[in-house]
Amino acid sequence: MSVKLIDRSQELKAMSEVKEDRIKLHREAGMLYDAGKYKEAEEVFLKTAELYHNVQDFFDSASMYYKAGECAYALKEYEKAIEHFTKSAELSFQKGFDRFGVSALEYERDSYKALGKNAKVKELDKKIQEVKKKLEATF
Repeated sequence: MSVKLIDRSQELKAMSEVKEDRIKLHREAGMLYDAGKYKEAEEVFLKTAELYHNVQDFFDSASMYYKAGECAYALKEYEKAIEHFTKSAELSFQKGFDRFGVSALEYERDSYKALGKNAKVKELDKKIQEVKKKLEATF
């Protein structure tokens, strides 16, 4: 009985380590995306975003949210795409990755455009222009 518990415990630990390897998951998500398996890729990108965030790798976390947004956008699931791009943009601006944040905002705007939410499109256009102006002033 105890041998089975130890074996099962070791098996679960090994499975956990494989599932929690953010680098492998990052690659796996990219391969799924490249193969056009957007739904599966979206799920893996989201999991990877959390793992990167947990180790305070905020740029890669923001990048994974962005990629999840691209997956949802490709699936025409614009509400979900907005959610992912918003997370990417917020994290990017919070951590000083402003140029990357602008890209996420642009995709967020395009998602609202696809939904026909023109007021939100105008609001985001204004925000994008403000951030770009700020970035230009710093260089």
